[in-house]
Amino acid sequence: MKFGGLLKTSLIDFPEKIGCVLFLSGCNYACPYCHNPALARGESIRAQGSGKDETDFMEFLEKRKGFLEGVVISGGEPTLQNDLPLLCARIKSMGYAVKIDTNGSRPGMIRGLIRQKLVDYIAMDIKTDPEAYTPLFAASSDAGALLSSIAIIMGSGIDYEFRTTCVRPLVDGQTIEKISTLIQGCRRYVLQAFHEAEILNRAFFDGLSPFYTPAEMEAFQSAARPHVQSCFIRGV
Repeated sequence: MKFGGLLKTSLIDFPEKIGCVLFLSGCNYACPYCHNPALARGESIRAQGSGKDETDFMEFLEKRKGFLEGVVISGGEPTLQNDLPLLCARIKSMGYAVKIDTNGSRPGMIRGLIRQKLVDYIAMDIKTDPEAYTPLFAASSDAGALLSSIAIIMGSGIDYEFRTTCVRPLVDGQTIEKISTLIQGCRRYVLQAFHEAEILNRAFFDGLSPFYTPAEMEAFQSAARPHVQSCFIRGV
């Protein structure tokens, strides 16, 4: 298990719960707009503190009982860690709810976590049309794996959301239409605004205007709403 850092308290990352966010390091994608570039490269965002290793993290959770309600496991890409189920089991045994943030590239891991009742909420990023991931995000990406993860999550019975970061030139109106039909009937679809802070590949956007206006984001929302149960804009 490669720990990358810890956000000790969050009121926004786990819907309707006071949570903390544990970041696991390493990712199989290289999204140019990634806002955790150190984690994507397999590094840590905080070398010290309560997220430096599993023992230290469990001690932190023990002290926060009665205040924190849930743990968000993010990254990087947490499903790359083969011992993720063991970590989730330990967290659940302490009475915490578990949320996983994932890119959906490992449907087998997602299915296993759900079947073992080790996760209460899943947030899956759908970055663009799954057929277009290669070479935008990885040298080789399996669109079938992404579609499998979508189906597994929607049929799981647990709470979930799908998310798309709306950034030019990776996402446009046609992209939102395509994704919305892929997740037809889903409970919650979140359209996230792009924020250019510390990102993985700033040069990718040189000469471009990557931002969408609030009005354009609302147009995307209007396009998605007929296909899903609810659609929200986040970060505008």
